[in-house]
Amino acid sequence: MAYVNGNLALQPKRKPDQKQKNFRETRKVVVKRKSIPVQEKLLYMFTILVCVIVAGVIIMRYAQIYQMDLEIKNLTKQQAQMETDMVELKKQVALNSSPEKIKEKAAQMGFAAPDDEPIKVNTAAKEPIAMKKE
Repeated sequence: MAYVNGNLALQPKRKPDQKQKNFRETRKVVVKRKSIPVQEKLLYMFTILVCVIVAGVIIMRYAQIYQMDLEIKNLTKQQAQMETDMVELKKQVALNSSPEKIKEKAAQMGFAAPDDEPIKVNTAAKEPIAMKKE
């Protein structure tokens, strides 16, 4: 029956003088730090506010510059496109303004060539004035 209490039964018993050690009570002095004065807090807040405002203005200006660059690129592309369109349109005007093309278009639309007879215009005068088309 010696093993009923487990391993504790095998440990030697303590003597009464070894019960507890006496601890000496000490007091620790806690030093509280002073808080920052209100004026200094306001100074720090004002400094941070000024830095944030300056950074915001700088970022806003960079955004405007970026947007202007983007508009310049778009306008440059539009100008180049318009210049190529103008060259093409000038070629078409040169081709379509030739007398042969004009005669072909007139024939397609049903216009006839004028005869060589004079055109008579009635005016308030008693005699009709005859004009010859040049």
